[in-house]
Amino acid sequence: MNTTKRWSTVVVGAALLVGCVSEPAVSHSADTERVLVFSKTAGFRHDSIPDGVAAVRELGQSAGFTVDATEDAAAFTARNLRRYDAVVFLSTTGDVLDPAQQRAFEGYIRGGGGYVGVHAAADTEYDWAFYGGLAGAYFQSHPAIQPATVVVEDRAHPSTSALSPTWNRTDEWYNYRSNPRERVHVLASLDESSYTGGTMNGDHPIAWCQDYQGGRAFYTGLGHTKESYADPAFRGHLLGGLRYATGDTQADCRPENGYRPLFDGTAASLTDWKQAGPGSFTLSDDGTLTSSGGMGMLWYAGSGEGLGSYSLKLDWKMAGSSGDDNSGVFVGFPPSDDPWSAVDNGYEIQIDATDVPEKTTGSVYGFRSADLKKRDRALNPPGEWNTYEIRVEGERLRVWLNGVKINDFTNTDPARSLRDGHIGIQNHGADDHVSFRDIRLRELPAKASSSLAPAGD
Repeated sequence: MNTTKRWSTVVVGAALLVGCVSEPAVSHSADTERVLVFSKTAGFRHDSIPDGVAAVRELGQSAGFTVDATEDAAAFTARNLRRYDAVVFLSTTGDVLDPAQQRAFEGYIRGGGGYVGVHAAADTEYDWAFYGGLAGAYFQSHPAIQPATVVVEDRAHPSTSALSPTWNRTDEWYNYRSNPRERVHVLASLDESSYTGGTMNGDHPIAWCQDYQGGRAFYTGLGHTKESYADPAFRGHLLGGLRYATGDTQADCRPENGYRPLFDGTAASLTDWKQAGPGSFTLSDDGTLTSSGGMGMLWYAGSGEGLGSYSLKLDWKMAGSSGDDNSGVFVGFPPSDDPWSAVDNGYEIQIDATDVPEKTTGSVYGFRSADLKKRDRALNPPGEWNTYEIRVEGERLRVWLNGVKINDFTNTDPARSLRDGHIGIQNHGADDHVSFRDIRLRELPAKASSSLAPAGD
């Protein structure tokens, strides 16, 4: 989406907040995202719903979405839903759709539609298994409204990328009937020690996203109070969820478990890293490392031993608007104070969207281009965060960008064996400024074969 477009906002009917029937007035156009806000209640009704509808409308006006709002379930037909890039369930409660409307919405999601669930969206449709999976978890209970600390687990997703690692706010904090962590990608969780009444044994997801049966889903448990919808931080959180759900921006929403931090945004976590060659990285207050000067490399020494099979994840963004900032992630090289040792003995996953195919973002630099069509669809523009997963198993090297696999390369050069090496991030030159966050690693089972033959799927 071109975010410089002006958004237009359409409210369907003059009295939709009291459930009047009205057909959406404007057909969907190819270059404008369109969102339907649905706020029907068949149980408890939040007095913040009008504020929530108004907030989404204002976000649309400022950022480029066309917004329709309704409490009429008759809007849930296959023909009508096709007009929308995302549907927001805004503090809906109870059984709000009949079986035909449910089937229409299932078809919409399976056809690539987007879902945003806000707060009591988890208190909705308990007997509809598809919806329960889409929302991620069902409401169980809540304590009194009170302050709590939200721990931001993913700082690359557009809904959380502008937040600090911890976010202190007041809301009504839901407990859920199940922990969704194994099924969804958790974006933020609650520190149960920071308030009273949490019942999820210290692992308390409160916002998450997922790819669900062909569609995109984002849920946030925040948003009970009227004040939430005037809070710039919450509005940014909600806007990021909308942007993801409409497909305006990309994110890795696969479940993520078992990773350990190599760099968590603190100076203390840099003690196991070493700078090789000229230049440096600057650590900012928000926990971001930004390259400066070069050509050098910051590499992870850890225990001193090389890594075998692993999944490496990290978040990165280009600072400039042109997209030609240059950096990369190196894997499979021996320890050295010379950054050229990594160039000559390892492999670089490139960050520079303006170079030739085998030397552009997502490529194994100089050896294999990324799938450029997939890369282009997955890549967020300069100034926005992206997530790499670089998976090394034996001599096989695969790359995911924002959850989309864009490269699959097998090493056949004994001098560059990937089976026992280190990882590093590059600072390329004085005019190249690329930032990194949240570098984490998950060890994988070692491959049985020690040969350099191509690995199977």
